[in-house]
Amino acid sequence: MKTILGYLLTPLYHFYFGMVLVVFHPVQVAAHRLFGDPARKRVVDFLNGALVKGLSIMGCKMSFAGFEKVPENRPIVIVSNHQSLYDIPAVVYGFRKYYPRFISKVELSRNLPSISYNLRHGKSALIDRKNGTQSVKEIFKLGQLIAENNHAACIFPEGTRSKTGAVGKFMTGGIHTLLRAAPSAIIVPFVINGHSQLTKKGLFPLQFGQRITYTVLDPVEPEDKPIEELVNEVRIAIERAITQ
Repeated sequence: MKTILGYLLTPLYHFYFGMVLVVFHPVQVAAHRLFGDPARKRVVDFLNGALVKGLSIMGCKMSFAGFEKVPENRPIVIVSNHQSLYDIPAVVYGFRKYYPRFISKVELSRNLPSISYNLRHGKSALIDRKNGTQSVKEIFKLGQLIAENNHAACIFPEGTRSKTGAVGKFMTGGIHTLLRAAPSAIIVPFVINGHSQLTKKGLFPLQFGQRITYTVLDPVEPEDKPIEELVNEVRIAIERAITQ
């Protein structure tokens, strides 16, 4: 029965996902132009909440936990595993209090309703993966931004989505650059579990009835730890949380 429901409901969910992006795009633009960035951000928060809750169409049961561990009044580097394209709405919605921004391919800043506008005007780091110097400058600028405002930056250090849910190798470069630009930042490990099962067969059909959890682990103080040791500590904590 779950297989049948997956085939039947996946087109409905994709339609819902697309329509949310299309409908909220002009609302986001109007809010920004008329009332400024705080109003635009509220629209984006609502938009991503709608995307997360829309997974209930696929019979998903979602839960958020551990957000009381996130410290106040200091910059935050969210380090998360990466399982699917549905990860980003969960980060935006879960950490909405901290104005999370992302490190994103510059190609995503064009032609995607709601998403591209938010990446550009939300001041995420838009990087050209073929240009290392430009990428480092953009990430450093993002680090300075979160340091000045006590906001959050999210990074997926695996660099690509895990199709199986297994946590891949974490690259250190982006985290190191953010911490150089925001030396007072604290690392907040974030565990996404269930998206890989949802997309086990790709985007069609999505798997019906998955349990999905979004969990903040204990924050990690960078202190003077070597970057490789620090990143490995965070990776192990995330991997352990997924396999428990």
